[in-house]
Amino acid sequence: MQEEIENRSITLAINTAKLTARVLKEAMEKYLASQKQKSREKKLGGPVRVRGKQSVRQLVGQNQGVSSVEITDQNIKSFERTARKYGVDFALKKDRSVSPPKYLVFFKARDNDALTAAFTEYTAKTLRHTEKPSLLAQLKKLTAPARSAPARAKDRDLTL
Repeated sequence: MQEEIENRSITLAINTAKLTARVLKEAMEKYLASQKQKSREKKLGGPVRVRGKQSVRQLVGQNQGVSSVEITDQNIKSFERTARKYGVDFALKKDRSVSPPKYLVFFKARDNDALTAAFTEYTAKTLRHTEKPSLLAQLKKLTAPARSAPARAKDRDLTL
């Protein structure tokens, strides 16, 4: 009976100044996440590979060549959608040394054709958006002559 209890118990080592319920909860969540990761690796027969958006460290840790491209703040979401669509592994890093900050996209794809297709679609999409005039600007252009025209006198017919 005692051996069964010992086999089912776990030892959790936490290095903290004050043991609170929050710290204990976070430690248990990390333990459960690591157990889940180990069971996944055991089922798949190796470490689980992250796909799509990830950290730079994870991307470099895959032991393949990594390239980078600069993009602006407005284009991040459109790039993420396009990269996910083509299965490109990428990582975003904000460069705060310049003002305004720029974003570096580190990427690699399992297939060079997928990478070129993703960047072709992304550049076509960004060029299409730059050529398209703003709807608000068009509206201002059309309302300007109407505002400068003299106001029409209202016909006031008071007879009933």
